Amino acid sequence: MKTRYIILLIITSVILFGFTYPELKKKQKQRETPINIETNINGKGYQIELQFEAGEAHNHPTMAIWVEDNEGNFIQPLYVTASFAQGVYKYGKQEGQKWVSGRKLYQAALPYFIHKWGKDKATIPSEKHPIPDAYSGATPDADFVLNTKTNKKSLAKFRLIVEINQTWDFNEYWHNAKFPDNKDYKTSCQPSLIYSVEIDAENPMEYYVMNPIGHGHYSGENGKLHTDLSTLTTAKQIAERIEVRIK
Repeated sequence: MKTRYIILLIITSVILFGFTYPELKKKQKQRETPINIETNINGKGYQIELQFEAGEAHNHPTMAIWVEDNEGNFIQPLYVTASFAQGVYKYGKQEGQKWVSGRKLYQAALPYFIHKWGKDKATIPSEKHPIPDAYSGATPDADFVLNTKTNKKSLAKFRLIVEINQTWDFNEYWHNAKFPDNKDYKTSCQPSLIYSVEIDAENPMEYYVMNPIGHGHYSGENGKLHTDLSTLTTAKQIAERIEVRIK
């Protein structure tokens, strides 16, 4: 009965609108106005505009965006989703039969970032070690445009890094029984996906497109970059396209 209903829905969309249901979703998405996010407005360095186009699997992911030099040394954050930056989540703890706001430390969410930020020692943002408010913002639920600045123009050539992760995105390889005794793994499922691009701010291109370069550790035990992406599926569909401009 359910299958017949879906088929009927697809046929109806073709007759009434001239396109299929996935195309309808795409057109609806294109009509949405991207969310505008501003961070580090008092920065004295380069102005950066990052356009994030959400993919089919996008569902309130945790994210960090930062700058490092071409040797991989951390320079500064640009944007971190507020819940991770503060260590406070809307559904952070369970009281009776309900999940309520509470503090949590999720080392598996963005392991590449926390080891970079902590200078090769995992430092999970918390009340004791918060990400400054200047670099954090609400978790976008759709496409967004980030307008931000580096603190200063100390380097003309640098890397921009994005790490993104989404809970409960198990697949055939990263399934819920893969590490049954590892609670950190179960808060991550498919590990974080990491994007990178090298920028020459003094001779900038019209725009840069960020590409995935690897993933983080599945439970956040280390900050290594794992370059084999063959086991990731829907994690690759959280972002459709990430485009950067130096303004």
